[in-house]
Amino acid sequence: MSERKTEILSPVGDMERLYAALDFGADAVYLGSTRFGMRAQSAKFDYDSLKIAADEVHRRGKRIYLTCNTLPHNDEIQYLEEFILQAQSAGVDALIANDIGVFSLIKKYAPDMEIHISTQAGIVNYVTANEFYNMGAKRVVLARELSLEEIAQIRAKTPKELEIEVFVHGAMCVSFSGRCLLSQYLVDRDANRGECAQPCRWGYYLMEETRPGQYFPISEDEKGSYILNAKDLCMIDHIDKLAEAGVDSFKIEGRAKSSYYVSVITNAYRMAMDIYKHDPQNFALPQWIRDEVFKVSHRPYCTGFFFGHPNDCQYYESSGYIRSYDVAATVEKCENGRIYGVLRNKFNKGDKLEALAPGKKPQELTADIIYDELDNEIDTANHAMMKFSLPSDIILPKNAVLRIEKP
Repeated sequence: MSERKTEILSPVGDMERLYAALDFGADAVYLGSTRFGMRAQSAKFDYDSLKIAADEVHRRGKRIYLTCNTLPHNDEIQYLEEFILQAQSAGVDALIANDIGVFSLIKKYAPDMEIHISTQAGIVNYVTANEFYNMGAKRVVLARELSLEEIAQIRAKTPKELEIEVFVHGAMCVSFSGRCLLSQYLVDRDANRGECAQPCRWGYYLMEETRPGQYFPISEDEKGSYILNAKDLCMIDHIDKLAEAGVDSFKIEGRAKSSYYVSVITNAYRMAMDIYKHDPQNFALPQWIRDEVFKVSHRPYCTGFFFGHPNDCQYYESSGYIRSYDVAATVEKCENGRIYGVLRNKFNKGDKLEALAPGKKPQELTADIIYDELDNEIDTANHAMMKFSLPSDIILPKNAVLRIEKP
């Protein structure tokens, strides 16, 4: 068994998702501030909330990384000093950077700050990884277009002090490690500055020059063709192979995803990692852990480039998500034989629910009786964020999840 660090790294878009990641077993979280991050829609952390987040992460003995991986233009350089100093003051453990100039400014203004090189740097060989290490990088987030064999070669030819991080789950980009110009070209939203409109998910037709308004499908399917639409990555069955290749940090994509997604996927990879560490020579997942990754909204899954050049990582039928479960509620407490929760999606008396707690197999229960906040019996819980309770012998921690299978 490798004695190298094995970190489950979870995405965080706001404070609710921060608690979800920490509660369900993340070793570290990554998030974006209001500037210089690659996910503008999930850039929720100003200085005050970043400080609160860092304090909570450290209180639990975990780590927090802040994205600084956009490509800043001339007029933005003047704001980087304040950004870097505030990140340091807030207690961030590392900045994730891509641009060489930004790297140099981090070294100048916060010389003791860890720097992680973003996947957008496109690191695909050990020479580049070593050069970043020589410049002062603590970690490299490798390009997504590498095989396990190539990762192992990079690990073998770089200093052991250089940490290696890879994406193991979530949405993938059709462009090389996310370096895309399509969104900026079509709708003037720069993907390299956190504003991607995801035109790779759109359906496309052909239009002939002399026949304006007549659209010809690229395939024989009358719905058109989603020729750029990538499947989602899922490596939960291959935690052992990733660890043996020398991966230190197992990164989950999804800073724009829901807290339910963060809870379920973090929990699944946490349990998978714990099983691997318990018996690395005989790694095998129980089916119920494998099933968990299918209980969030997702596109069809594939294993990306890890096993060589993929031939099944594009999905041409649609750009929509597969969604078989809804989160019904989050748990506030359990006492006196009841589960007290906050509603997220409607459910009815008699519905079968599934309760998910950190590190535990999901448990089934039936909503035989539903009480509202005033202790009145009701037939339906249908007001978002309403408080309710259910009689149950199941004991669940705060922030556990109740979900319901879609019909």
